Amino acid sequence: MNDPHIASAFDRDLEGIQALVMKMGGLVEAAILDGAKSLETRDTELGERVRKGDKAIDELEERINEAAAQTIALRAPVAADLRVVLTVLKLAASLERVGDYAKNMAKRVSVLAELQPMTGTEVALRRMAREVQMMLKDTLDAYIRRDAALAEEVRQRDQDVDQMYNALFREFLTFMMEDPRNITACMHLHFIAKNVERMGDLVTNMAEQVIYLATGEMPDDNRPKDDRTSFMTDKD
Repeated sequence: MNDPHIASAFDRDLEGIQALVMKMGGLVEAAILDGAKSLETRDTELGERVRKGDKAIDELEERINEAAAQTIALRAPVAADLRVVLTVLKLAASLERVGDYAKNMAKRVSVLAELQPMTGTEVALRRMAREVQMMLKDTLDAYIRRDAALAEEVRQRDQDVDQMYNALFREFLTFMMEDPRNITACMHLHFIAKNVERMGDLVTNMAEQVIYLATGEMPDDNRPKDDRTSFMTDKD
């Protein structure tokens, strides 16, 4: 874009879109933390607020998609500028999916509130969710600053989330083997833990998009992955 008027218009458009992304990211961070808190404290009202709050996250994704499409149509960005817009779309899509996982966590609070607590597991899940939330915060910071090094650090931290998940998975198996009455609660908790682990994967994908945006290249090495239960599937 050689025309300075067009360039400045694109910059203004981008600033508006980035503001929406950061707002969406803030809502998703809050949903992760509140969803985990509602689980640990068995706060069904907080869980319901998280569930209802997902609508605002979905609406922001729609606004970002519309704004990005309009920017592409009006400004016809090329090369690096187009890469920025396409990255925004991918980040928004990942944020929406992380928000869905947080909502799914909160949806199970009312069920788990009626079941026998599994000692320590809710605390461990909240710690795991907090790690994912911090990864997301750092990824968004890396996006704004175009900081490939910080994004790479986030990428590496996904292994910590996987290890937390594996430890929880072993705990659930132990609880279920010790007493069959624990099976229902453990199955719900495992579903939640798997969703949090998937949140970590999505945030890691976002960090890789930031690296691509900052450097023009996707990371070519496989990131450390330590989820040993990938053969297990779950559906909501």
